[in-house]
Amino acid sequence: MIKEVIVVEGKSDTAAIKRAVEADTIETNGSAIGEDVLRRIELANARRGVIIFTDPDHAGERIRKIVARRAPGCKHAFLPQELAYYKGDIGIENASPEAIVKALSELRTESSAQVGEIQWEDLMGAGLIVHDDAANRRLIMGKLLGIGYANGKQFYKRCTSFCISKAEFEEALREMEKKLEE
Repeated sequence: MIKEVIVVEGKSDTAAIKRAVEADTIETNGSAIGEDVLRRIELANARRGVIIFTDPDHAGERIRKIVARRAPGCKHAFLPQELAYYKGDIGIENASPEAIVKALSELRTESSAQVGEIQWEDLMGAGLIVHDDAANRRLIMGKLLGIGYANGKQFYKRCTSFCISKAEFEEALREMEKKLEE
């Protein structure tokens, strides 16, 4: 049983989570999150903690940001798009129980201090911004660091808010370079 309450987008996501683990969920019912749902999330965060586990798409990122603002210090689970894809649809409901368990075992916690070791220059040096293949490189690094895919500015923010260390970043960078050489 997972102690924290998992915030998902809908009923199908809840069903997928329950196939993988024993946990309670709160459904946002899409990106138009009501005030009553946000209050339930705040209460769950105060009493048990919250894990945000939204779809790896634009709408999921929007929901993640809204919930994270209302539930400071919550945990985040990220699922790579290719593990959430089925017949043109991207969503947690499409993921295998194994993929869900793996994502829930690699949680990231936001830090309100936001004093990360990674600087904007580190992203430039790694070719994660201002590079012909920057989007693909961020996709690979996001998987390796367990912070999901994001544009350059958001990627930097995640490195900072999840307190990614220089050592962790450099290890992921070496792994990414190996993958790109293959």
